[in-house]
Amino acid sequence: MLGELAVCVAGIYTCFLTWQLTQERVTTHKYNDARFRYFIFLNLVQSLCASTVGTLYQLLVRREALHRPSRALWLKYLQCALLSTCAPLFGYAALKHIDYPTVILGKSCKLVPVLLMNFLIYRRTFPASKYAVVALITAGVSAFMLLHKQEDADGHAKKGQTPSSSAYGLALLLVNLLMDGAVNSTQDRIFHKFHVSGSSMMVFLNLIASSLMAAYLLVWPYTDELAQALAFCSAHPQIIVDILLFGFCGAVGQCFIYHTLERFGAVSLVTVTVTRKMFSILLSFFWFEHHVSPGQWGAVALVFAGIGIEAGMKRSSSAAAAADKGDAKKIK
Repeated sequence: MLGELAVCVAGIYTCFLTWQLTQERVTTHKYNDARFRYFIFLNLVQSLCASTVGTLYQLLVRREALHRPSRALWLKYLQCALLSTCAPLFGYAALKHIDYPTVILGKSCKLVPVLLMNFLIYRRTFPASKYAVVALITAGVSAFMLLHKQEDADGHAKKGQTPSSSAYGLALLLVNLLMDGAVNSTQDRIFHKFHVSGSSMMVFLNLIASSLMAAYLLVWPYTDELAQALAFCSAHPQIIVDILLFGFCGAVGQCFIYHTLERFGAVSLVTVTVTRKMFSILLSFFWFEHHVSPGQWGAVALVFAGIGIEAGMKRSSSAAAAADKGDAKKIK
């Protein structure tokens, strides 16, 4: 079980590191002195790629057919798709009122709203050890990000800016985090209640998200983003390869994400995604020989303590499950 989780973690880290690099290229690279600025179109391509890759994974790797969801399942999928589509809007809006380090610190605490929304929406509780793990990882990642030195425009290192205290911006960030938590807890609920596969959920959620974005681009009278994006691609055909690579990397990464969700639950998945940023920074520190402060090493120790407890819990549960199976065979 731990080996399977390790493969999922490696897959998520690798795919989304590559995805981040391709996203940066698409959105910042100049194509004949012009930059691509059509982000809803980009997200639409991402969703279409993810639904296609998810379908192929379901049919060719899992060798299972895609079954039409029931009405109750459709409603749950629609709920997830709407929340996951709207949540980033609040995050972007929050950035207009609070600074970026504050948003990063908020995202570092994402495990907390996942637990909170699991309880508020579905009355689901967790063992005390799980709350200890969440507390350690949240404290460690938050401290690491707070102590992370960022470079100013002149290349001089400076500590993260003092977080802004705009009440409106913090409220928008809170809504963003609660929506994300509701998405993760609803996905957990779908797996437990409807027993769907991760790739099946991936396909239908991305199809719904694609439909919502396509409807906006085609029907909303105050935007011509679709026409402009297609014209940009026609004028600069070299960007098409970059966009498709961006979509493919994200789609393969989603396969690992939904497999992790299906096998290990939302809390384990969010632990992986929350710590990914910290480990990426650590990797860059080692690669470029930057200094890591004692406080940051202490924060890393907290995170590893939480991960160690989580690993011990999973090992104990696996051993208990194996023992139960052995007892059942003896009884037979």
